[in-house]
Amino acid sequence: MTEEKVILVNENDEPIGLMPKLEAHEKAILHRAFSVFVMNDKNEIMLQQRARQKYHSPLLWTNTCCSHQREGETNIEAGSRRLFEEMGFRTELKELFHFIYKAPFDNGLTEHELDHVMIGRFNENPSINKDEVEDWKWMKIEDVKEDMTVHPEIYTIWFKIIFDKFYYFLEAHQI
Repeated sequence: MTEEKVILVNENDEPIGLMPKLEAHEKAILHRAFSVFVMNDKNEIMLQQRARQKYHSPLLWTNTCCSHQREGETNIEAGSRRLFEEMGFRTELKELFHFIYKAPFDNGLTEHELDHVMIGRFNENPSINKDEVEDWKWMKIEDVKEDMTVHPEIYTIWFKIIFDKFYYFLEAHQI
């Protein structure tokens, strides 16, 4: 199996090359990524707990899914592909906003991403891929916000960054 490559970008989200994913995280090079938030009709977010065998952030809770676009893939196509691969369902996604963040991990890797944040609606149970996802749950947005304050150690570093932006975007835009 060939190593997955990420799309290197400048601060304007213009592609400037490809690099193996691990190398981009070792060198903290800015690359394109996406984060999907799936919500239900009760205004709850579907969270996933990362699989225990993940090379970083195992067993931590995070948004519904996140990953990297492949060369030639739109943001929505990438989000839909990964949502199905990890959570086992498809739903229409809408891109909300994007931003750049940089987050170092304890293991020497760094996420430096231009992250495209998307939202989707779904009211059923997922069919999780146990190679990617350990567990899942629905949580009310306010409960996530409060729990992150009380138990920050159980959430991924990027989710803590992205959630704040997502939360305030929802408040400002009444989505």
